[in-house]
Amino acid sequence: MNFTAQDPDFEQRIKDSFARQTFMDFIGAKLIKIQPGYCEIHVPYRKELTQQHGFFHAGVVGTLADNSAGYAAYTLMAADSSILTVEYKVNLIAPGDGELLIARSSVLKYGKTLTICRTDVFARKKGIEKLCAAAQITLIELKNKKDE
Repeated sequence: MNFTAQDPDFEQRIKDSFARQTFMDFIGAKLIKIQPGYCEIHVPYRKELTQQHGFFHAGVVGTLADNSAGYAAYTLMAADSSILTVEYKVNLIAPGDGELLIARSSVLKYGKTLTICRTDVFARKKGIEKLCAAAQITLIELKNKKDE
């Protein structure tokens, strides 16, 4: 779908917001691509982010799915708005086995209050991406509540 951002400075607003998320910094997440209705975030493998079998922990997978969707939705919102997740469902399809976790989120429906996004999370191993999770996320726009 083709979306148009309300805020011509949406990219900088999102970069600034992402930079304030200390948890994203803690897990080593990098904002890779943002465009109206789309966001991609990567997390490199670290042992501290794994579960007992050495795969990325499902909590990290879910966090990445949620955060990427939030920013995909936020690209379309007014400059003085903020955003919160209302609900999300993650289907874990395969272990997060790889040197890089990649979340790609797209807006499915942008509404007056609620926005629905889909996120696919991939694990890249030796240059091959494998789908490890699919998520659907509902987000709410808080109008006139600038993200600070």
